[in-house]
Amino acid sequence: MKFLSAVTLLLATPLVSAASFPSFFDPSQARIRVDPTQDFPVAGENPLSFCANPADHLLEIDRVDLSPNPPKPGTTLNIKASGVLKETVEKGATVNLEVKWGLITLVKQTVDLCDQIKNVDLTCPLENGDLVLEKQVDLPKQIPPGKYSVLADVYTKDQKQVTCLKTDNIQF
Repeated sequence: MKFLSAVTLLLATPLVSAASFPSFFDPSQARIRVDPTQDFPVAGENPLSFCANPADHLLEIDRVDLSPNPPKPGTTLNIKASGVLKETVEKGATVNLEVKWGLITLVKQTVDLCDQIKNVDLTCPLENGDLVLEKQVDLPKQIPPGKYSVLADVYTKDQKQVTCLKTDNIQF
């Protein structure tokens, strides 16, 4: 259950506070891959898509619902999600994260997943099994207007792909 919340919040949080992440990126860890020829939407009321066919991902996302969809500055974002984590995810898992505001890259970095999920009161290891999440995130009114794109590509410490999610052109 904990892993889905971490991935979802990692996608939502950079839109809220991209400046809170240090601006570094380890190119040796970069694996963000997007299949531009196909679209793989995440089921539910959300602007999310998988970066490529998710058939081999360790996280099988059944549904993600965001309210409001798309997120709006100054509101509370309600997140409801469900899925199945096929394997336990341990310390050493990484997230390759990229956040863009229009054509400007705000964040492009690789972070330790377990270090980041502490920010949402979660801890590693993230156990395998059914996932259910309900979370609320207050979005500040001060989000600069424009179009945002976010990519989060997640790997275990053994470099197995957990998931890769993206959202293109969220308009604030």
